[in-house]
Amino acid sequence: MTMTVTEKQTLIKKFEKHTGDTGSPEIQVALISSRIEELNKHFAAHRKDHASRQGLLKMVGHRRRLLNYLKKADIERYKKIIEVLGLRK
Repeated sequence: MTMTVTEKQTLIKKFEKHTGDTGSPEIQVALISSRIEELNKHFAAHRKDHASRQGLLKMVGHRRRLLNYLKKADIERYKKIIEVLGLRK
């Protein structure tokens, strides 16, 4: 179950900083987070799918690096994206 084009566009619209923005860290984190959520649902049914689990771990690491960059660059943007996506407790 991949993300449809309309789902991706709505996610981009929600986090874009200006019109046509597709590469800002906020958008990248949001897209990766939605893919991670989909994979978590996949693992509920397919526990032994280790190849996909490796991809999941790579995505989690990539999201972590993007968040670290955002934290260093602008702490307010970091706090906002964490709050909106509900990544920390």
